[in-house]
Amino acid sequence: MARIKYYYDTETCKYERVKTKTQDVILNFLGLASLIVACAVGLLMLYNNYFESPKELMLKNEVAEMEYYYSNLEKEVAQLKSVVSVLEKRDDDIYRVVLGAEPYDASIRNAGIGGVDRYEDIKSKKINHQDIILALNKEVDKLRRKMYIQSTSYDEIIELADNKAKMFAAIPAIQPISNKELIRLASGFGKRIHPVYKVKKFHAGIDFSAPIGTPIYATADGKVTKVKSRFSGYGKLVEIDHGFGYKTRYAHMHDFEVRERQQVKRGQVIGYVGNTGLSTAPHLHYEVILNNKKINPVHYFFNDLDADDYEKVIELASIENQSLGL
Repeated sequence: MARIKYYYDTETCKYERVKTKTQDVILNFLGLASLIVACAVGLLMLYNNYFESPKELMLKNEVAEMEYYYSNLEKEVAQLKSVVSVLEKRDDDIYRVVLGAEPYDASIRNAGIGGVDRYEDIKSKKINHQDIILALNKEVDKLRRKMYIQSTSYDEIIELADNKAKMFAAIPAIQPISNKELIRLASGFGKRIHPVYKVKKFHAGIDFSAPIGTPIYATADGKVTKVKSRFSGYGKLVEIDHGFGYKTRYAHMHDFEVRERQQVKRGQVIGYVGNTGLSTAPHLHYEVILNNKKINPVHYFFNDLDADDYEKVIELASIENQSLGL
């Protein structure tokens, strides 16, 4: 029940009842409401300064989570860049050097990705942390390109290595008969006394003296291109094409163990020492041909000789004596 207020009227000497105007009521109400609102706003601001709302807390947790994942991605990208850098260095400084290939130019490895703007979608959208997302995307794309170039380089290296292996297998690198004691080399490459004409003539190969029937070995991988029998000249002959410009010729043989167009491997028996054709004693006449030019076979015995034995073979081959055949 509302209190009734009175005031003392000096003119009438009576207590008169206080009449409240509607305007005063409204003003009082507005004042009170303003005070309440001000207090509420103050309290809310105070609360917001010291306490987080559920939405703010959720957004803060999301940001922290994003920062954690971004930090991890940055570390992984940095590790991948380090790994790719090591692979590139090995590729250029080891693999390509060993295989005789030119290293990739740095401008090729570090070239950007041209064409249309790849990041237009990201730039066109108002995304939080847009700069960070753009930078990360650019780093990932650069790494992806580097990895593609590196995989292309490895494909080339595999092909080069395969060709190198085939080339090494095609080089005549052993003696055509067993000659561990180095007693079989009878006549070397160059000017030698002809066994029939007794004058100095160019001897295009090396003669290995050995008993008839001694096995003769292919000195490199290749394909047999000639298996011929003659009564003069080279007599019974085998010729092998090894590829990469290399050919070998084996003459004055007694018998064959191969046929034309047959593939042979280094060390495979292709026939036996004989005394056929223009020959004065059982022996093997052996030639090495590179790009259709006959060269000194003594330089191609490195696979089955150590340094001292190789020097001895060089010395024996240099003696100007009489050849045993054509």
